[in-house]
Amino acid sequence: MTNNSSALVLFSGGQDSTTCLYWALRRFNEVRTLCFTYGQRHSNEVEVARGLAAEANVPFQVLDASIISQLADNSLTNLAMTMDCEKPENSYPNTFVPGRNLFFLTFGAVIARTHGIQNLVTGVSQADYSGYPDCRDTFIRSANTTLNLAMDEQFIIHTPLMWLNKAEIWALSDELGVFEIVKNKTLTCYNGILADGCGHCPSCKLRNEGLKEYEKSIQSGER
Repeated sequence: MTNNSSALVLFSGGQDSTTCLYWALRRFNEVRTLCFTYGQRHSNEVEVARGLAAEANVPFQVLDASIISQLADNSLTNLAMTMDCEKPENSYPNTFVPGRNLFFLTFGAVIARTHGIQNLVTGVSQADYSGYPDCRDTFIRSANTTLNLAMDEQFIIHTPLMWLNKAEIWALSDELGVFEIVKNKTLTCYNGILADGCGHCPSCKLRNEGLKEYEKSIQSGER
């Protein structure tokens, strides 16, 4: 644990951010959570996140970031669009929300600064990222430098899942003692269905395939 330290977790109530929350609780003395509404079709994730934050006994804040939904068309904020279930060749899936993580990190840094917090935690992963460019390590490093220069601060953006695939993220939640919480109480599904989700959207496919791989590794004695 880092002494005399605090962190702000960008928190959606999904598998990744919930794992990150408990990762942060192991390492920082004080942890806060920040959740966003941005016109997402799975908006009930906000109440799921609120409940998970209460269970973890950490402060929870919701920020209206609905401006994001007005800037570019995508299937997460335009309910009339059919979601891509696979990444199109030579393109991004239409579940990609342009600028989302850049906005989230910027808003998060401003909120963190008001609380005297220098550590930001986000659940992005380059190893299992659905082709979203704003989940890459290069982007995070660049954003970290930009935020520090923009606010004359020394923020540190922590990405504990950056090089983990979904099976490894399940393993981490198990190591943290919150496997059952993540499995049964989080909302990762783009259609807003708790736990195992709809099973068809890209997010559910990643989550459930990773879970099967992790459970298979346990049964085979690999873990």
